[in-house]
Order: sequence, then C-alpha cells, then structure tokens
Amino acid sequence: MRDQQRQAAPDYTHAALTMLGVNLLWIFFAIWVIFGFLPVLLLAAFLNQIINRLEARYSA
Repeated sequence: MRDQQRQAAPDYTHAALTMLGVNLLWIFFAIWVIFGFLPVLLLAAFLNQIINRLEARYSA
C-alpha cells in the first residue's frame, strides 16, 4: 500500500478566478443598484490601484 504514488492535486486556479469574477460582478451590480454608478467606478479604480501596487511589489 505504501508503494503507490500519489496523484497530483487538481489545479483549481481557473475555477477560483472565474468565481472571483462572478462575485465581483454581482457585488458591483448590487452597489450600482443601491448607490449608483459613481461609487462602482470609484471602487473599480480603487481595486485597480491595489492590484497595480501588488503587481509592482511582487514582480521584482
């Protein structure tokens, strides 16, 4: 029983990124319905700034 090799774990990266996009989409839509379009634009710009900073920090 100990001679058997373990199989590699499945790669769920694509599924996780897809669900992140779906969740972000409904959150943006809910904010749009409740507060309007401007807060959605500001939140998107804020998230973009955070992503750019993380990319700059970890790309080096």
